[in-house]
Amino acid sequence: MKKIMPENIINKKEKQEKIIVLTAYDYTFAKILDENEIDIVLVGDSLGNVFSGFKNTLPVTMEDMLYHTKAVANGITRSLLVSDMPFLSYHTCLSEAKKNAGLLIKAGASAVKIEANSSQVETVKAIIEIGIPVIGHIGFTPQQVYQLGGYKIQGKTDEAAEQLISLALNLEKAGCFAVVLEMVPKELAAKVTSALQIPTIGCGAGPYCDGQVLVTHDILGLNQIKKLKFVKTYLNLDQQISQALASFKQEIKEGLFPNDDYSF
Repeated sequence: MKKIMPENIINKKEKQEKIIVLTAYDYTFAKILDENEIDIVLVGDSLGNVFSGFKNTLPVTMEDMLYHTKAVANGITRSLLVSDMPFLSYHTCLSEAKKNAGLLIKAGASAVKIEANSSQVETVKAIIEIGIPVIGHIGFTPQQVYQLGGYKIQGKTDEAAEQLISLALNLEKAGCFAVVLEMVPKELAAKVTSALQIPTIGCGAGPYCDGQVLVTHDILGLNQIKKLKFVKTYLNLDQQISQALASFKQEIKEGLFPNDDYSF
């Protein structure tokens, strides 16, 4: 299967083919997602919540992202590998932003994702100008959770909606090949999707986006924290793992494992 590149993602919008995005933080999950033809595998800074148990993504460092990007890259042959730029990796100056984006590419990513507001558009443009593809991330941006007052729907007023549409258009003009819309009303997401030539990827943004992204652990029932409204669970692996562990413990206690089949 041919390797997916950013231009293939743009072409999917033109062909009206939905774009599928899921997260991975290790080789094992990356390989599974790649073999199941997921379009984009995202090394999200959500690893702070899912992998490390932090209450938000702010403690995630460049070192964390580089480590996990390298691990995920080892499992990817087909999917487009995108890595998040973590908090403070692109906020201080353009040279630092370009350097950190470059390090993620050297670690194995084919593109980076940046949580953008109007002040970051020039940063996005600078990174793209050195040859690194970028996905913009607007609406609710977890790295601004304190400024936004928590996990709240964005773009609810007419003014806020117009600002969001303007930001999306500016990111497209800067050269982004896609934009993630997180936690915005579905009608606003539809307007943004219609206004852009590049794809929109929804995360709690309704059905009208060109693609959808969720955290893999969430859809598999492996995340025990309270789930947001837009998260759908397709499997309860947490329960199945507990059952397997219980069986493992019982067989050891009863002397059933290991038997001759599992002995030399």
